[in-house]
Amino acid sequence: MRRTIASVFGVGLLLGKVTGSDAGSGTLGAAVGLAAGMAAGELGWPAQLLLAALVAGVSVWASHPFSDDPGWVVIDEAAGATLAVVGLGLAGAVAGWAMFRVVDITKKGFPGVRWAERLPGGWGVTGDDMVAGAYGLAVGWIFHLWLG
Repeated sequence: MRRTIASVFGVGLLLGKVTGSDAGSGTLGAAVGLAAGMAAGELGWPAQLLLAALVAGVSVWASHPFSDDPGWVVIDEAAGATLAVVGLGLAGAVAGWAMFRVVDITKKGFPGVRWAERLPGGWGVTGDDMVAGAYGLAVGWIFHLWLG
């Protein structure tokens, strides 16, 4: 059950089956988070925030046995991406999502990300993505406000 949820119902396993490598699976998981976050946006930003919190909680639970964070575990990326789009329209959400991916992939130079990654078990697997999601959310809102 945890493996299924940690892979976002198989999304994280797709590239491994097709290409033989999990490289890029995090982006697929983040795309699911983007889509879910935008869909929840139809109900308003409180629904998006609630969804982000729910996905983060499920991510901590589901990823706990996989604390080495294998590439196919993508529920954490879905959680971070969902946070990165709270309250944003499409343009701001795309900017926030892109920043989330940059921070999640590079980690270096972004305070708090490495610290969160060192938390034990599922907290560490999910924590760095939630910090990256917060960076994405900030950039998304800056972009949103800049566009007017």
